[in-house]
Amino acid sequence: MIFAKRLREGVRRGDITLSVRIWQRPHVRVGGRYRMEEGEIEVESIAAIDFADVTPDLATGSGFAGVIDLLKTAKHGKGENVYLIRFHYLPPSGGIPGRVGRRRAAKRGAHAD
Repeated sequence: MIFAKRLREGVRRGDITLSVRIWQRPHVRVGGRYRMEEGEIEVESIAAIDFADVTPDLATGSGFAGVIDLLKTAKHGKGENVYLIRFHYLPPSGGIPGRVGRRRAAKRGAHAD
């Protein structure tokens, strides 16, 4: 998962622990670890939700000024399914790489766990 630059510090501090994504299908899995420029996030849960479930509180909790701000960023490609993803940040561990998504690992020529 990639976060807008303006959200990354909030993720690292632990202030942002959820994200709304609009995809055709989930691009992450529960328990998966996904690299950031420093450290990783580990996905705790993924839930399909409705657009009506995207409230101002959910938007601000995910680091956005409001629902419209969130929805402008959340849509990726042709997706129409809304997902609420809860995660936590893991700081760099000193050289032991975490798991990354299979596609990303394949692009780098590495193996995904």
